[in-house]
Amino acid sequence: MSFVIKLKWFFKQRWKSYVVAITIMTIVTLLTMIPPIMIGNIVDQIGENKLTSESLTKTVLLLLFLAILLYILVFTWITTLFRNSALVESILRKKLLTNLTKMTPGFFQRNTTGDLMALATNDVLAIGQTAGFGVMTLVNTIVGVSVVVIMMVSLISYKLMLAAFIPLPFLALVINKLGKNVRVNFLEAQASFGKMNDQALESISGMRVIRSYVQEENDIAAFDHVTTEVLNKNRKVAIFNALFQPSISLIVGLSVAIGISYGSYLVIQNEISLGDLITFNIFLGMLIWPMIAFGEFINVLQRGSASADRMDNILSQQPDVKNGEVTTTVNAPLSIEMKNLTFHYPGSTANSLEQVSFRLERGQTLGIVGRTGSGKSTLLKQLLRQYPIDNEKLFISDIPVEQISLEQMKSWVSYVPQEHMLLSKTLKENIKLGKPNATQEEIDRAIKMASFTKDVSRMADGLETVIGEQGVMLSGGQKQRVAIARALLLDAEILILDDSLSAVDAKTENIILHEIRNERAGKTTLITSHRLSAVSHADWILVMNEGRVIAEGTHEELMFHGGWYKEQWEHQQMEASLDD
Repeated sequence: MSFVIKLKWFFKQRWKSYVVAITIMTIVTLLTMIPPIMIGNIVDQIGENKLTSESLTKTVLLLLFLAILLYILVFTWITTLFRNSALVESILRKKLLTNLTKMTPGFFQRNTTGDLMALATNDVLAIGQTAGFGVMTLVNTIVGVSVVVIMMVSLISYKLMLAAFIPLPFLALVINKLGKNVRVNFLEAQASFGKMNDQALESISGMRVIRSYVQEENDIAAFDHVTTEVLNKNRKVAIFNALFQPSISLIVGLSVAIGISYGSYLVIQNEISLGDLITFNIFLGMLIWPMIAFGEFINVLQRGSASADRMDNILSQQPDVKNGEVTTTVNAPLSIEMKNLTFHYPGSTANSLEQVSFRLERGQTLGIVGRTGSGKSTLLKQLLRQYPIDNEKLFISDIPVEQISLEQMKSWVSYVPQEHMLLSKTLKENIKLGKPNATQEEIDRAIKMASFTKDVSRMADGLETVIGEQGVMLSGGQKQRVAIARALLLDAEILILDDSLSAVDAKTENIILHEIRNERAGKTTLITSHRLSAVSHADWILVMNEGRVIAEGTHEELMFHGGWYKEQWEHQQMEASLDD
């Protein structure tokens, strides 16, 4: 029942096709009752020497017609029903991906990539099987058993039917016990499958590191341990799955034995004819599939219900940051201001930012520097609205961000993170990711601003060069410049560069920053960097340490007051002169 409740939106949407499929299945079941009756009549006619060639021909032709009709009807309901199965899988995968695109980083901290991959593959498949094969087996059981029982009572003998059904109550007990075990073990198997996905993902993505530290054997051993666990969990599921049909066949076999034994006695007592006994046993044989189908239904239902619970758990989770009840339309971000903003990551008790304040007018550049772990990237992430913050701490155009829609905030911001996500596609497709309809002129302009024109010209296929997964064909500096070109192509109101020039040399850095200053005049830029030359041109610079702003001002003011900024600047300038 819980499965039906969780998928009621789909059943409500597709109820017409289910009604058609179930109706045809019912008609098929009724039509399959005709051949056993005809066979019984033929046997009785033979016993009474009343069978004629004409009646035999009619019977054979009718059976042939029924076979063709049943073929057409069965094909129709199978395609109708299993189309729903494929459809629900497609819809669920789309809903899952849509939901994932709305989630904030906190969600991905709570749910591993392996579990999400298992959900999109095995769990969606299990739900689809329940919506298709599960419905088929349930209807077959209910309709098949009901029709056969009615035929046995009305045409043969209720006493013979009751005797043959004596072992069947044990069937319910066996199915109930096995069904519970299947559900428990299937959940464990899915969890272990998610862990295996995580291990495989880490091994493949970190293969260079693993090989550089000569950890291949340890990694193989770790993966072998995970896969062995998956094997053992799925073996338990397979064992309980395998017990369904033999158990059902054994109980149904007892029913057949009773039916033949007691039926023969009734024939001897002249309470039923030999044809009736043959018809009854054919009917009894026709109960084998519905009984097996019921066992399969319980099996599939338990797996589908477990997967539906997992899917419902993911789809019911809401992003940590949502649009507020009151939204204000802001035409453009005329200013960015933080007022004593304090922030800590979900699940952490230590503050990553403490009492951070600054104001940036439109067209200005803000530089953020400090030691590793000082909170530079965390500060920038607040503009991306990835984590919830206290009300009236961050303002855009003097409007609290919680009153501005997330969609509008995202439309203003172009972000280049420290870790660049590149697709296994061409350079051109990677650069125009945020603006698929960009013209070639716009793409060339973004590439020029990112100082990547020469690199493209040296590649055999130019912009059509496939760069491999995560840009494996590119160097670190090239990856950064592709990411920068992608961001610059958007020409957004706010450009955020999170230590995005660390892999390029000082000369290339100066060229890129010069292009950005010229081309983005009148638009806002925020830059974090360990290399102070990247922010020396900024209108305002924040120096951070342990989440606090320990100094701020222009480059000249910070140099005048001394401290960490001046020491780092002089140290880096000395290193640069030695390199020259």
